[in-house]
Amino acid sequence: MKSARFFLIFIMAPGLLACQSLFLAATPTAAPLPVEITDARGVTMRLVPAGDFIMGSDDAMARDAQPAHTVTLPDFYMDVYEVTRTRYKECVTAGVCSEVENVANVDSFYASPDYPMSSIDWNRAKAYCETWRGARLPGEAEWEKAARGTDGRAYPWGMEFDSSYLKIGPDASGDFLGVVGSYEKGKSPYGMYDMAGSVWEWTADPLTVYPGNQGDHSYYRETDRVLRGGSWDHPDRYVLSTWFRFASFTGDNSGYTGFRCARDAAP
Repeated sequence: MKSARFFLIFIMAPGLLACQSLFLAATPTAAPLPVEITDARGVTMRLVPAGDFIMGSDDAMARDAQPAHTVTLPDFYMDVYEVTRTRYKECVTAGVCSEVENVANVDSFYASPDYPMSSIDWNRAKAYCETWRGARLPGEAEWEKAARGTDGRAYPWGMEFDSSYLKIGPDASGDFLGVVGSYEKGKSPYGMYDMAGSVWEWTADPLTVYPGNQGDHSYYRETDRVLRGGSWDHPDRYVLSTWFRFASFTGDNSGYTGFRCARDAAP
């Protein structure tokens, strides 16, 4: 009897294995996400893959950004370039976005269409991303991962500061801002331009305390929102690092405030 059972199992095994192989072959696998997409408004975005990255720093100057710690994020997409003036004007012309207020002459302001949108407060930036683009402002952690990748680099391009890789001073004509995407060597690991210098970039989040940080947090306000990346008006190399944190009130529309949008990779 035992021999008969063994024989039956022996002759059935190949068939079972064949069925299993057919089942596995028929099971669909998720298609890889595209590295680059163009959204409905014609804006180019790039993928920041899911996984861990090092957020913050143990540098003595890091203060609010101490200590370095591991954060895990899902897949998401982020704009390759800071939102430009011409992109924002499209939204204003369509009657969806409200015009900026802190500019001396609106016509002159938009005469530099490929300059980053500046003098924009958090609420207008948020409305543009959500209402016009069907996207959102990036979270602070998302912004930092997009800027520094997974190797803990201090600047989007690497560990060493190089002032020729970013916009932090006036050009020959005296302009403190310039055309977005002009600094090829300053790109982040995922291909985003101008994540150091140019304009500060709004994020969705308030300034919160990193786990283990023992500093003074009495000045933190829930109503403020984090800005990242430094600006032409804040050229200190620490301020321009991937980990430096700055927060301001949501109505701040200084000439150095700008933004870019992000969106979930999943539908």
